[in-house]
Formats: sequence, structure tokens, C-alpha cells
Amino acid sequence: MTETPPVRLTAWVHGYVQGVGFRWWTRARALELGLIGYASNQRDGRVLVVAEGERTQLEKLLELLRSGTTPGTVDLVVDSWDPARGDLTGFVER
Repeated sequence: MTETPPVRLTAWVHGYVQGVGFRWWTRARALELGLIGYASNQRDGRVLVVAEGERTQLEKLLELLRSGTTPGTVDLVVDSWDPARGDLTGFVER
């Protein structure tokens, strides 16, 4: 069985997602999925989520971000995919 190379998900989360435990929730879900990366509040009110790992696990995280079960209210998630850079460790809130 061939192992697939890790990839990087960058997700811009729009909505009421700051000050409601969203980054903590995202970190918990990412760790459950075995991902590394971070969730960071942005000045414009969005949260930036950058995660690396297996694409199937990242797709699960993206699905969770869009699920309506997050803290706060997610209006839109804009995602992009790239090859993993390998410059992340753990999963942190920034």
C-alpha cells in the first residue's frame, strides 16, 4: 500500500467566529484527526486555519468547519490546497 504525501489546507472562516471558543474547538477537532497546524484570529474578524496531514483527514476537518456545529456562526469557509511544507508542529491557537 502506497502512502499518500501530506497536503496543506488553508481555510478562511467567515462569520461570528472570534471570542466564542472557535479556535479551541478547531484545535480539538484537528488533534482528534491527527493533524498539525494552527487556528489564528485575523483583524477583520475571520479565523485562518492552516493544517497539514492526510487529505482525507483534512477533508473531514473542512467538513466539520462547515457543519454548523462549531461555536459561533460560520457563514462561509474559503479553502485552498497546497503540498505540505513540513514547517508545522502540533496544533496551536494563535
